[in-house]
Amino acid sequence: MREIILDTETTGLDPNEGHRLVEIGCVEMIDRNPTGATWHKYFNPERDMPVEAFNVHGLSAEFLSDKPLFAELAQEFVDFVGDAHLVIHNAGFDMRFLNAELKRVNLAALAMDRVVDTLAMARRKHPGARASLDELCQRYGIDNSKRVKHGALLDAEILAEVYIELTGGRQTALSLASASAAIVARAGGGTVGPRPKALPSRIRPEELAAHEAFIAGLGENALWKKYAP
Repeated sequence: MREIILDTETTGLDPNEGHRLVEIGCVEMIDRNPTGATWHKYFNPERDMPVEAFNVHGLSAEFLSDKPLFAELAQEFVDFVGDAHLVIHNAGFDMRFLNAELKRVNLAALAMDRVVDTLAMARRKHPGARASLDELCQRYGIDNSKRVKHGALLDAEILAEVYIELTGGRQTALSLASASAAIVARAGGGTVGPRPKALPSRIRPEELAAHEAFIAGLGENALWKKYAP
């Protein structure tokens, strides 16, 4: 499965107030593994840079003044993303800006039912805990020491690592490998047979209900609908 881990930087908080995209960073993953393919661009927002936004990402109007307009690279962005699922932290924010920019150049909007919001995932997995990208890096032991200011490509690369942890990919693989090795060692080698009695489910009813509610809100075309009961 192809997924694009995506992050943006902007001039402010709301495209309806005239704020614009100034940076997009994308990291390609296939079957939860980064392929090394990325798409990273800065854009001239055709407006000033408020000090509040500059303090977040450090991108000045002067630095962006000779960068291309989003319109010049919009099709290149759409082609890179293709029909992949989009993995975004606080997806509603980024999607508002992306779709506002696509609308400006008469390109089709990106559908929300193809988006995985890692902020929502983290809040469900760790109720009551802080779920910022920095907090999740600390929780999962991910090195974010280079993240002095926000930057779209660096944040997308860090988010890719966080996403793997949120979906249990790396930890599950290590746990299964260790468990299998231990069983084989105790058995003196050879083939490990099936359990004589299946283990009871560890999923609590409230967790199952929350998952079903999440699936229901993804939209009719969401991939997970194919696997939901």
